[in-house]
Amino acid sequence: MKKGEKDNLFRIIFLIAAVYDFVLGILFLVFYKSIYNFLGITLPVYPMYMQMAAAFVIAMGVGYYFVYKNLYRNIDLVKLGVVYKAVYSGLAGYFYLSDLGHVIFFWFAIIDIIFLLLFVWFLVYAKSDARYKKWR
Repeated sequence: MKKGEKDNLFRIIFLIAAVYDFVLGILFLVFYKSIYNFLGITLPVYPMYMQMAAAFVIAMGVGYYFVYKNLYRNIDLVKLGVVYKAVYSGLAGYFYLSDLGHVIFFWFAIIDIIFLLLFVWFLVYAKSDARYKKWR
């Protein structure tokens, strides 16, 4: 695969990540009651914490859109995305395996691990590119 084709592949990956996080965040910000009821999850006493987390997911979706628009200028957002995906996946996995979390959040963690691996793949690929060196 040529460099331009690979850039396009990564742009598509970040667009998918942007849409995924943005839509997921909006759904949990606006429709958390319906989602929790549908899944049989007890509603939190203070939903603001969950809604703040949903707003952060929306913000990360916007960040991935910026990466989609310019892969190399926004490389630090990819690094932040790796941290975010690792933290969420680690915590969701821990809570699920400790029987403290619902399986749906574990499935989101699996999806985030896939994105994390794709983001790391991009970072490794980008490291050898002069456009990366310009923005690091």
